[in-house]
Amino acid sequence: MLTGEVFIPETITVHLGLPDSDAANVTIPYLSYLKNSACSEIYPTWPENSLRANIYVINTYALNRIYTEWYRSRGYPFDITSTTQYDQAFVYGRELFENISELCEELFRSYIRRQGSYEPLFSAFCDGSRTTCAGLSQWGTVGLANQGMIPYEILQYYYGSNIDIVRAEEIRSPAPSYPGMPLESGMAGRDVQTIQIQLNRIARNFPAIPKIPEADGVFDAQTAAAVRVFQSVFDLPQTGIVNEPTWNRISFIYVSVKRLSELDSEGLSYGELQRSFPNVLREGDYGDAVRAFQYYLAVIGAYYQSVLPLRISGDYNAETAASVRSFQQTYGLPQTGIADRRTWNDIYRAYVGILASNPPQECARLYPNEVLREGVTSENVRRLQQYLTFIAQYDDNIRPVSDTGYFGPLTKAAVQAFQREYGLTANGQVGPVTWDAITGVYSEMKCGAGKRPYQAPGYIIR
Repeated sequence: MLTGEVFIPETITVHLGLPDSDAANVTIPYLSYLKNSACSEIYPTWPENSLRANIYVINTYALNRIYTEWYRSRGYPFDITSTTQYDQAFVYGRELFENISELCEELFRSYIRRQGSYEPLFSAFCDGSRTTCAGLSQWGTVGLANQGMIPYEILQYYYGSNIDIVRAEEIRSPAPSYPGMPLESGMAGRDVQTIQIQLNRIARNFPAIPKIPEADGVFDAQTAAAVRVFQSVFDLPQTGIVNEPTWNRISFIYVSVKRLSELDSEGLSYGELQRSFPNVLREGDYGDAVRAFQYYLAVIGAYYQSVLPLRISGDYNAETAASVRSFQQTYGLPQTGIADRRTWNDIYRAYVGILASNPPQECARLYPNEVLREGVTSENVRRLQQYLTFIAQYDDNIRPVSDTGYFGPLTKAAVQAFQREYGLTANGQVGPVTWDAITGVYSEMKCGAGKRPYQAPGYIIR
């Protein structure tokens, strides 16, 4: 769950044995797990402040396992084991102590994190009698509580003064961090940026992996190259595509190099979690991310009678929400009008299908699903250069460029000039928003109004 916020899962899956043992997996309500584990680890006769400190620790430990996908990223179908050799005690079906259960009900939303870090602390602990460790001593908490220490002071005694006890506001169903579809060249979004950030951190420990200069959420050729080298280093098929095994391996190595499941974790900072692309788009949102989303949906609306058409405005308004709901109905999704990850994935799949079956158009083509930026060589760059040169005949602010197929400084300058002229972000890159604007202007200049690529004759148009 390294891509999202910390929340309390509704359920947890426990493996009733060592990780590789042929033991059963049980999926139970998370609160039931916490009560069981606490009753298996600590004694109801201990002072209340000792019990509270231990429950914070037991809860935080489990949340760290879930948040870092410690077992899931290794291919195991569970979140945690029941053995203290690897995790913390859990005895399936055991009786519970009433006072410990009541405290768990009060505290299960609260967990420990290191100040300046985001993830739940790997709250290592041991009983402090038969075994000792660098983390909390369970029996030691009894003595500290008897000295009058409150739970927070007990936790500071073992984990240092730079910790906070924070509350997770949300309880929801757990979901894997893998987006549900492979990430490949041409895609853009929060999941792509997550992979770029993680690969760049991994590259510090594995220098053979090239750094991605712009971890901006655009899956470009440099991202694909970094993925291929990562796959080579870790014995995966060298496709340059982030499928589920590659996603999980990147996540596992990232957690390992940052020691996110160790007491001396490097920590996951808030800056590392910031993304240029939001998790969800909904009514009231505005900007380039909305424009890009609207472009894909507008194309689909031109090919599917059941999907309402919309204008590309950059404003996620009622019209956009209605179009999203019509798409969700067509694809059997909950009709929320919100562009969540599942909706976006299906929109992307639908667009790719249209692109694959769309014949060349007389005026201009659909966005080729390839981000065009400086250094790229392709036929799509050549078409872009031809479109810009044609527009330059009628717009003195845009200089013509040779159709070499190479995106060099002159092509970038022409793109930036166009972007400034038409009120777009002048980054010199051509994604769906800029491609739509360029092809729209080109098509109207060459073929007349209303001749954008997804309004070509012979297809379903309203």
